[in-house]
Amino acid sequence: MQDEDLENYKGMTAEEILEAQTPAEKSADIIDDEITSSTVIDTASEDDDVAPEPTGEEEPQESSDENSDDSMSVIEHLTELRSRLIRSIIAVIACSCITYFFDEQIMGFLMAPAGKLYFMQPGEAFFSYAKVVLFSGFLLATPVVFYQLWRFFVPAFTRRERMILGILVPSSVLLFYAGLAFSFFFIVPFGIKFFMGMGSEDLTPLFSVEKYLDFIITFLLPFGLAFELPIIIIIMAQLGLVTSIRMKKYFRYVFFVSFIIGALLTPPDIISQVTLALPLTALYALSYFVVRFILRK
Repeated sequence: MQDEDLENYKGMTAEEILEAQTPAEKSADIIDDEITSSTVIDTASEDDDVAPEPTGEEEPQESSDENSDDSMSVIEHLTELRSRLIRSIIAVIACSCITYFFDEQIMGFLMAPAGKLYFMQPGEAFFSYAKVVLFSGFLLATPVVFYQLWRFFVPAFTRRERMILGILVPSSVLLFYAGLAFSFFFIVPFGIKFFMGMGSEDLTPLFSVEKYLDFIITFLLPFGLAFELPIIIIIMAQLGLVTSIRMKKYFRYVFFVSFIIGALLTPPDIISQVTLALPLTALYALSYFVVRFILRK
């Protein structure tokens, strides 16, 4: 309402003013009231839409929560690794308890390439038997150890990669045993014959049981691990680190390195060196065919 209108209605009550107003004046007052109320509502809604500014105390709390989550994930991985190691150790101990009852047969089997052995110290025979029992227990528990190792790394692979690893794990165990058998039946006899040939009339070879077992273990384990070459190459190919084209390109270098490895791991004679170099080259060729025609990498 204007100031002139207020002077005209001075001294009148509210009801009289309403009765005296014309319809146009009433509608104007209603519009003014609606505009005023809508302005108040819009102002309130804008105040509600404005987000409160974050304070400096909340951000450190969020970062601390993230750090705690990361630390928990690392702790969980370490806990799982510990449980896998404990299970592997329990398997080795259990298998060692089994091989304890066959220690004489195992010792005779290992001594066959050398014949009669001697011990130079009172406790040497006892500790040699203990070493044989633990070593044979480890070999017997190898499938369990490989399985626990695979189960620890399997969450990092996809479903298809897990299926491939499910086939490779039994194959890795068989290849490990194949390497041990190849070393014991083909390499060790050549090595024993070579070192016994160093004797003469004034130099009689007397093999200590402890040193002989160390010699056997030193030969067996590297050959068992060397026969894992196809598994290692297949996993690298699955991860995209190796291709069949690259493997074919470096075949000549692998052939040369195989002879170097054969010279380092076998007695210093050409027969033992070739006996190891040729199987390594054959395993590399087998890996090449698997990568090219099965994995198609």
